Amino acid sequence: MTGPRISPGSRRDVGSFGWLLSQAAGRVTGTGPPNLFLTLGRHRPLFRGWLRFARRLMPGGVLPRRETELVILRVAHLCACRYEFDHHLRLAQRAGVIDAEIERLTSDDVGGGWSTREQAVLAAADALVRDRDLDDERWAALRAHLDERECIELSMLAGHYVMLATTIMTLRIQPDS
Repeated sequence: MTGPRISPGSRRDVGSFGWLLSQAAGRVTGTGPPNLFLTLGRHRPLFRGWLRFARRLMPGGVLPRRETELVILRVAHLCACRYEFDHHLRLAQRAGVIDAEIERLTSDDVGGGWSTREQAVLAAADALVRDRDLDDERWAALRAHLDERECIELSMLAGHYVMLATTIMTLRIQPDS
């Protein structure tokens, strides 16, 4: 990855809200202020709208936090987005995802060792990234475990993190310090 195409903004660039949020987020994640926030914060109205949407998916969604983090890590891996993967690695560990599971998430085939619900969720995440759709068989497997709201959220969660990976990669957002 080359240097950033749009550099992280200063307090003046992102405004007081964006700056304070970035400082707080860095403390929570144990890094410096996230370059993602300081870059997207340069477009203040879009940044605020994105934050409201993203917050409804994570941490405010209906899916269990552990499953949310499994999906995010899998999508980040499939999209080859190291920034996204590294950022969510710590969050996933806090949600109870163990090292052996993280290793399985980064293989071509996520393999066994998951609950039947987690297998359905991860198979759906793979298909959503790869095909941007679920065939009837995967949909039926998912519906055996998830209700309507969870299915809607899973589809939007995977799509959101594909979009975010695309933005991170396109803007060449650098890893957080």
